[in-house]
Amino acid sequence: MSRSAPTSVRHRIIGVTMLMAFILYLDRICMGEIVKSVSFNQELGLSKEQIGWLLGAFFFAYALFQVPAGWASDRFGARPMLTLYLVLWSLFTLLTGLVGGFVGLLVARLLCGAAEAGAYPTSMALIRKWIPVEGRASASGMVSLGGRLGGTLAPFLTIWMIVTLGHWRASLWIDGVVGLFIAGIFWKMVRSHPGQHPGVNASELALIGNPGGEPPLSNREFKAALWSFSKSTSLWCNSAAQLLQNLGWGFLVTWLPTYLVEERGVGEIEGGRLVTFVLAFGMVGQIAGGWFCDQATRRFGLRLGRLIPMSSSMFLCAAAYVCCPFVESTWLLIACCSVVSFGTDLANPALWAFMGDVGGRATAAAGGWGNMWGNLGASAGALLVPWLMKVGGGDGKLWVFFTLAGAFVLAGLVVLPMDATKKLLPDSLPEPQPDPS
Repeated sequence: MSRSAPTSVRHRIIGVTMLMAFILYLDRICMGEIVKSVSFNQELGLSKEQIGWLLGAFFFAYALFQVPAGWASDRFGARPMLTLYLVLWSLFTLLTGLVGGFVGLLVARLLCGAAEAGAYPTSMALIRKWIPVEGRASASGMVSLGGRLGGTLAPFLTIWMIVTLGHWRASLWIDGVVGLFIAGIFWKMVRSHPGQHPGVNASELALIGNPGGEPPLSNREFKAALWSFSKSTSLWCNSAAQLLQNLGWGFLVTWLPTYLVEERGVGEIEGGRLVTFVLAFGMVGQIAGGWFCDQATRRFGLRLGRLIPMSSSMFLCAAAYVCCPFVESTWLLIACCSVVSFGTDLANPALWAFMGDVGGRATAAAGGWGNMWGNLGASAGALLVPWLMKVGGGDGKLWVFFTLAGAFVLAGLVVLPMDATKKLLPDSLPEPQPDPS
């Protein structure tokens, strides 16, 4: 009897996860545009330092909750947990549009960051279970592409809604409602494992290569996994690279909108379009990065196939940032920032695929560990930029761009000891023995 053709449910799973990533980034990046809008500043009149704390608060909470949220997804499944995360951050986005004053906004953004923390770690685990190993980098790139599409459209859409609706708060209400709608779609379409999905046939299960269910990660196993993470040179190098990379990339979504308005004299709407243009190159980078990583892996093996895209992309970003303080044309500045956006996302599929390579049943927790450090870098960058401008005086812009370039150089070097062939933990973790004392 001939076997029927494989179904394509795995592609639909990646598609709806891209939709999740779209609203994730839209809700994340919108504040970079809101804080420079006329209606926001007329109502609240916050200082640059307060705005820095407001922009950094999201990434700080997002970082702290990465590992717990990743473990919860490993423990209870991707479908229920990612749906819950979607609902929560959409509600907190709505809340951001209701509160008044610096403290209220700070708390709302902290809550939103905490709720979004599990999104990408859970997506990594979902990709590991639904996609064969040779296609994981491309699948990771597609999910990241959804995020970058949301991030790319966020500046323009946010400013357009503020100008059209007459106030910054309404844009947050709309974003929150859209997020709740996407949460319903995700719950309906996704299952935590291919074997649980009624639309998957035996041929697709065989193609995926992981037809059997896996036991969830227990509390004891999670503790053992954390110990394994803390001893892994590869994971520490990956974490340091993500911290440095996000410190450099975060400027594009936090301070570049304000820099264009205040330093380059660009109008609000035009500034939103320019930032949209910059982030659009990230979408190209995600697609190219997935293809680049999968091709390099087939040619050079798993270890070098992951390293080459990571390291080369970081050096490309550093070179682009070095040029920024010396270009007088705003369009040349935008071109340099676009190269940073492209190079950052060229590396991301390899960074993500590495987590699936080494994480096993704790992939979401491992992804959360790396993502935690990455977003601490983004949080630090949001605070670092105004400080560098202040202490640098007349050379403040030079200080900022050279610091961002230096972060990328270090990121390109620190990934070199990583080895994707060495798993962080076995597929079946031993139960830790109780302390005899």
